[in-house]
Amino acid sequence: MKVILQQDVRDHGKKGQLVEVSDGYARNYLFPRKLAVPATADAVNTMKLREKARLRQIEEEKARALENAKKLESVVVRLSARAGEGGKLFGSVTNKDISDALREQYGIEIEKSRILIADPIRSYGSYEVKCRFGYEISGVIHLLITEAK
Repeated sequence: MKVILQQDVRDHGKKGQLVEVSDGYARNYLFPRKLAVPATADAVNTMKLREKARLRQIEEEKARALENAKKLESVVVRLSARAGEGGKLFGSVTNKDISDALREQYGIEIEKSRILIADPIRSYGSYEVKCRFGYEISGVIHLLITEAK
């Protein structure tokens, strides 16, 4: 019997896949637990439409990531921070600070988890911080830390 899985089922497949299972396994295990539905023409069509929508969403996310990577090439994010003697900052600049500054200054939305800071930023100066957008797309954020007045 052909069924469409509603959830991942060990040794059979992942959610949304069309798989062949025995009639008894489908009737006695998969259907009562709502792990699968029969593969009727309507259900197969719905599965194909969902897959098409998922692929379209991935393409849109890739396009948005490329657009953000291009925007980052031409911007310099300016942050001001307080420091003690010798230019050492009180604390350090975090990826959340950078994400918030990008949103405020340029309207670019980047999740803080996508910003990768190799070494903690604890002094004034100019820095380059990597940013991973996913789908093997990455960019560089140019960062300028200045003294707060």
